[in-house]
Amino acid sequence: MSVGCLCIHGYTGSPEEVQPLVDFLKKRTDWEFANPTLPGHGEQLDLYGHYYQEWIATAELALIDLKKRNDTIVIIGFSMGGMIAAYLAAKHRVDKLVLLSAAGKYVSLPQMYKDILEIAVDAYKGMLASNELFLRYQKKLKQTYFFSTLEFMRCVQFTRPYLAHVRCPVMIIQGEQDGMVPREAALFLDKEIPSEERELVFLKKSKHLICHGDDKDELCQRVYRFLA
Repeated sequence: MSVGCLCIHGYTGSPEEVQPLVDFLKKRTDWEFANPTLPGHGEQLDLYGHYYQEWIATAELALIDLKKRNDTIVIIGFSMGGMIAAYLAAKHRVDKLVLLSAAGKYVSLPQMYKDILEIAVDAYKGMLASNELFLRYQKKLKQTYFFSTLEFMRCVQFTRPYLAHVRCPVMIIQGEQDGMVPREAALFLDKEIPSEERELVFLKKSKHLICHGDDKDELCQRVYRFLA
């Protein structure tokens, strides 16, 4: 039985956000993977003039293409990509769904303040060059338009009602140190999704970029066991 796995990255992100997990699964399976770059996204952002409908359509076309050649379909969605993944799982026949730091709710203010404080301390010490969080988001902040942030919010607003129609087995994984998506988001997803097979996992050391965090080995193992 052939398996197709669709991976969807987050807002202002790229396929690299989930690539460590994709690489882990590729080494252990013979699945077909699709990890598209959403319009305007990638290592060089060009978000101006792109709408959330394009982001959803790109992911949906990749899903439809996978379904042509595979009997079993699983979807992994990160951050905003998690909400798009839930929408697709509600609309199409999907066998399993993994939601990573899914942005059903967004911005954890206490953790964000903590992250900003850590960046400020490293700046004072002259150590910003080694602060991974600062380096990852420095370029994004310069390239992100206010218009596009509204599209992100519209995407979440559009996809959120579809959570109530997700029936396939679901794994929800959330980092305890996430400054972008609060802990409550995972609890919200667990409450809203009616699937009888749900698994909720909190990773104590992980921030928002959960596939690159200190718990990434545990994350990869858990996702592999769930999907396989």
